[in-house]
Amino acid sequence: MATTDDVRKLAELARIEVPEDRLPKFAAEFDQILAYVGQLNELSVGKGEPLLPYENVMRKDTDPTPRGTWTEALVEQFPKKDGNSLSVKQIISHD
Repeated sequence: MATTDDVRKLAELARIEVPEDRLPKFAAEFDQILAYVGQLNELSVGKGEPLLPYENVMRKDTDPTPRGTWTEALVEQFPKKDGNSLSVKQIISHD
């Protein structure tokens, strides 16, 4: 059974704010969702049988675009650049 602490941790990982008074409700809903998804374990699907009649078709890369062909056009679109690289805000800390 999910606890309010579990929901709080999950919300933190998802970077969403959940008001304290809603945590118990979300914990109960979380259990219901897991129970529903758990029904997938009861499905009887034959081993090795494709679920869809389609298969992935890959083409040979016979005539690749030369390296750097689109670099200038792409770099022009960057809002912040560092040479030919896109500059973004750091979101991962190595502490």
